[in-house]
Amino acid sequence: MMRRLATALGAVLSLTATGAARAQDLIAPVADVAGFSSERLKAFDVLLSKQVDSGEIAGAVLLLARHGRPVLFQAYGKRDLGVGDAMPRDAIFRIRSNTKPVTGVAMMMLYEQGLWSLDDPVTRFIPEFSNLRVANGTDPEGKPILDPIARAPTMRELMTHTAGFAYGLGPGVPAETGYYNSRVIASANGQEMIDKIAGLPMIYQPGSHWFYSASVDIQGYIVEKLSGMPLAQFMDERIFKPLGMADTGFYVPPEKTPRLASLYDMDPATRLLAVQPERDGAVITIPPSYASGGGGLMSTAQDYGRFCQMILGEGALNGVRLLKPETVALMRQNHLPETFMVTSNGTRASPLGIGVGYGLDWAVWFDPAATGSAVGPGTVSWGGSAGTWFWIDPKNDLYFVGMIQRLGGTGGGLDGATRAITYQALVDPTK
Repeated sequence: MMRRLATALGAVLSLTATGAARAQDLIAPVADVAGFSSERLKAFDVLLSKQVDSGEIAGAVLLLARHGRPVLFQAYGKRDLGVGDAMPRDAIFRIRSNTKPVTGVAMMMLYEQGLWSLDDPVTRFIPEFSNLRVANGTDPEGKPILDPIARAPTMRELMTHTAGFAYGLGPGVPAETGYYNSRVIASANGQEMIDKIAGLPMIYQPGSHWFYSASVDIQGYIVEKLSGMPLAQFMDERIFKPLGMADTGFYVPPEKTPRLASLYDMDPATRLLAVQPERDGAVITIPPSYASGGGGLMSTAQDYGRFCQMILGEGALNGVRLLKPETVALMRQNHLPETFMVTSNGTRASPLGIGVGYGLDWAVWFDPAATGSAVGPGTVSWGGSAGTWFWIDPKNDLYFVGMIQRLGGTGGGLDGATRAITYQALVDPTK
């Protein structure tokens, strides 16, 4: 059995985009060993085939692993509807807010160097934030009423979206409108972003609410300041190369564009998927002037799986250690007060409910039973607005990475649906 397992695992890990064998055929013995029912795993084929055939998504890549072994690694649909080529397993996706946990790891590497602590005021590293003000309604002319903040936000609050910053994902309350109109997340560089935020109203007093924000973009700037390296260089040298994440970065080199999944969204008039331009007219094949710590990375399912496995390995992968186990435990801890509610999953506004808190740059299921979820306690998760999601379940020693290429979330709730199938198929968690 172990020889069969090693052979199957080796075959899976050596698969290329042109591999003729279906991934699940190769990994059926692994599924049986890892406590999964190969028969029940076929529900993934049914779900994704339905999504593709109905035109909800163009294609997808799914990767599920347990005990460090792939259980499911499959591509579905088309990489590009116009070209008509099949989605390869090593397709490159825009992972957007799935960038945030990677930035969190970069921050914690610097934390281990003693360069900052969780209770430090953010102003220690960004003095431009010394005169922040918070929006407190509007005056008769419709202009925001601004009050001084009671105190500077802390680094812990910066990493848990409780610092009081807004994001600017759309107009709404005064602070969000200010960020939106100022195009904060479309800044030309980190310093320009910091200068904009310094002059804009906060949405809440620091530490008073959870609000999905530009906090992780700010962390990217802090990584650069503390390390003396551009964020892209830091991540490449300190995270991606050590972990073997060869297809992850802030741009896609021209020679890799044949593997780049085209980006779509649903046209409300035709109810058909329509090709979408890059954000802010970006040229995806050249390094950006501003590497966004909150949402700028491109990656593959297998690359991101290596990142997830490093977290399951308590900071280490294949003998390479990025973080100490106690640091990973700190990241997975819920840092929110009981009364705070996490109201986004990284892909859309979606209150995650009682039992879900927030660690350092990702959501934490600290009481899954309260949410009716089958994940193990301590599971961490997040998603990206171009259609990527993951979760890492340390109790069951598994991770899942899902990637589609559709804006606005995960295509009909694929994040929840894939979680349900995963735990229905995990028939013997003791294996």
